[in-house]
Amino acid sequence: MLTTEFRQHMLTGSSRSGLRWLVCDIVSSVKDIIESGELTGSSQTGSSQTGSSQTGSSQTLAAELLGAISAVRRVARRTVRSAWHEEPLPPAQSELLRLAAARPGISVADAARELRLAPNTVSTLVGRLTAAGLLGRTRSASDGRSVRLAVTGKARRRIAGFRDLRAELAGRALDRLTDADRQALAAAVPVMHRLAVQLEEESA
Repeated sequence: MLTTEFRQHMLTGSSRSGLRWLVCDIVSSVKDIIESGELTGSSQTGSSQTGSSQTGSSQTLAAELLGAISAVRRVARRTVRSAWHEEPLPPAQSELLRLAAARPGISVADAARELRLAPNTVSTLVGRLTAAGLLGRTRSASDGRSVRLAVTGKARRRIAGFRDLRAELAGRALDRLTDADRQALAAAVPVMHRLAVQLEEESA
């Protein structure tokens, strides 16, 4: 679950860029769905009905949207990793590294809550990332028992390189779309921010 602090970070800085890349990654799958009329049909159905029919339409649209996002994320991940010159990190390590980059000085306990993992599991991930030279550990000045996490210069270069490659590949995909498709994706960015906030409230 995302905390309020981390959710606010999503709306600015590098996290906003990350969401832009996510929206860019949706290119092919969303284009296919739009061209087939599935999303349009679902939206029109929802606007023309009330009560339980609206709920059903929203659930259908949600399933289609989340399915498209999942499919494109898989394709984007596979595409970037195939072009990536370094050994890819396991998903759990990648998530922890991104979190530490977004929130320098985060504690192991807070990272465990953010990622919904057991503290001992996060400690294991921290050990592996530290051994790889990607994560640094320091003791809190106020509480010597608390370990604070921060990414290393090596990790920052790795993250930047990965994002640059992802941006390049996503940019190529965007270039193959029509102006209308690109405008639709750009317009979807604030909507997806609001959807993320609504989903977070559901899990609060």
